[in-house]
Amino acid sequence: MKDALTYLLKQIVAKEDELSVSEEDLGNGNVALSVSVAAEDMGKVIGRGGKIIKSLRNLIRIIAVKQQKRVEIILNESTGQKG
Repeated sequence: MKDALTYLLKQIVAKEDELSVSEEDLGNGNVALSVSVAAEDMGKVIGRGGKIIKSLRNLIRIIAVKQQKRVEIILNESTGQKG
């Protein structure tokens, strides 16, 4: 799931080197995927009205169901300053 999400996000973001996806097994078949992107790419990943991130969550959820897991994608806010 992590590799699939990373691949999809690389197609969206401009700064691939600042893309980071980490996977955490929460037990009982639950998985959390944390995503960090550059501040400039945050809008691209979220999309108008949240459509892009919602679609990504749906696609990854389909993969998780096939593996009999539940997945949560967490989009981390950028803490750096735009400059």
